Amino acid sequence: MIYGTRSNGNSHGLVLTKPQVVEFMLDRVGFTAKMNLRDIKVIEPAAGDGAFAIEIIDRLYLSSLEFDFPFQQAISNLTFFEIDVEMADLLKERVRYKLNYYSASIPEGLIRIEDFLLSKTNKCDLVIGNPPYVRHENIPEVLKKEYRNIFGTFTHRSDLYIAFYEKGLKLLKNEGILTFICSNRWLKNQYGKGLRKLIHLTYSLKEIIDLEETCPFEENVIAYPAITTIIKSSHSAKASYYKINNLSNLVGFDFEAVSLRTICTSNSLNWFPLNSKGYQYEKFLDSIENQGFEIGIGVATGSDKVFIRNDFKTFVEHDLLIPILTSRDLKNNQLNWSGNYILNPFNKDGGLIDLNRFPKAKNYLESKREILDKRHISKKNPKFWYKTIDRINQNLTNEYKIVLPDISGNSHLFIDKGNFYPHHNIYYIKGNGYDKLAILAALLMSDFVLNQLLELGTKMNGGYPRWQSQNLKKLRIPLINAIPVESAAALLNAYHSRDYKIINELIAEDNLSKYDIFSGQTKLFEPEPQYQNKSNQGQQHIRDNSG
Repeated sequence: MIYGTRSNGNSHGLVLTKPQVVEFMLDRVGFTAKMNLRDIKVIEPAAGDGAFAIEIIDRLYLSSLEFDFPFQQAISNLTFFEIDVEMADLLKERVRYKLNYYSASIPEGLIRIEDFLLSKTNKCDLVIGNPPYVRHENIPEVLKKEYRNIFGTFTHRSDLYIAFYEKGLKLLKNEGILTFICSNRWLKNQYGKGLRKLIHLTYSLKEIIDLEETCPFEENVIAYPAITTIIKSSHSAKASYYKINNLSNLVGFDFEAVSLRTICTSNSLNWFPLNSKGYQYEKFLDSIENQGFEIGIGVATGSDKVFIRNDFKTFVEHDLLIPILTSRDLKNNQLNWSGNYILNPFNKDGGLIDLNRFPKAKNYLESKREILDKRHISKKNPKFWYKTIDRINQNLTNEYKIVLPDISGNSHLFIDKGNFYPHHNIYYIKGNGYDKLAILAALLMSDFVLNQLLELGTKMNGGYPRWQSQNLKKLRIPLINAIPVESAAALLNAYHSRDYKIINELIAEDNLSKYDIFSGQTKLFEPEPQYQNKSNQGQQHIRDNSG
């Protein structure tokens, strides 16, 4: 087992696909008995025990009857890779049994027991399957180095399937199709950035069928699955997105497509940049941090019951007390401070205070010594037993900052005007002064941004997004410094009056692409003509070679 074993005893990367999903994927790309499949060259890069292979053989045989071509000869157009020897033996057994039933035999090269990523093989019309999902840390170091030398998209902490995508795409003939059922994390994470760029530059993303809420595999695994179909074509089309919550819906699939533009932003960190025929607003957007803001998280103490109280002023030196804001203070679209203070054990230089200079605090903390000593941070450095996990920067209290509870049902985002220190379940954004923070808060409350968040991370009951640092850093927002005065004023007024409708009108995605930051326009966004996509929106089939 090259990549080690999972807790259930199975190999890492070995998760078998349910038959109805296999059938659906083949139907979707037109590999059906009603098509002449005589000359269609197919590669499955990780065949496993044959879920795809057997169905492909069955369909090829039925097509040979329909279009009267030699089945045995057509089998040589199929190639099934499997790296695991034991699984390959099972695959061979199943394929041999199937071919015997059709009075055929296994041709040389049909089943290749080798690493698909390191193999040499000819171009093909269809790459289909379920590539192995192996985390970066489970890939042997020697293979990581080799894969990095071969695949430009295999960077950072890429999962193994990233290399499978690149290899499969590069094997496609013109108008060839790759369709994988695989984790969708590459669409959202940093390690998928190179793959997204490759697809954008050289291929055409046709569709994504989101199966996150289903179980398309023969065992329950947390894989965030999606069926992604990509075509080697210079004719770019508007990619479609479908979200399926039940595998039974794959039968008679008739869902209305949703453009990817309506569910995600176009940027280099998340999903795909749009092509020249679509809306381009890459130059109108940037990350929050690239615009001069700072994203952070509040203080973790290791023992909130000791360090955070609302009665400290009665028995601890006031110089050590800082008003602290917790998520409980931000409820029902209101900021109501509960009166809690945090006992700050750090001086202005960032070092720990000398407790002997603060006898009241010393007596209190000594009375809680048993609790504090149980913390990991105290065990690690007993000399500093009374420090909080995070260092407290007193200056942060006095700064303007947007405060974002990690989990919140609020529709309004508040700006602390220099009154509180944030607790560890609150993220904050600071910098650039109050007005720009207010504009940023307005942008963050827009559907344009909320849709990004919902795609980037998990959501709470009720569909609310979670504000988390890693997702905030991936957001792409309009360039605040480029917003004209009139529009900036409109956003500020909308923020203060909590007019979310106006905010969404100003930040409507269809208007973003029209705004040119270099044009000197007096309005932020202006309407543009409706983009007409004249490409074929019907089902993409493998070309018919019957003629």
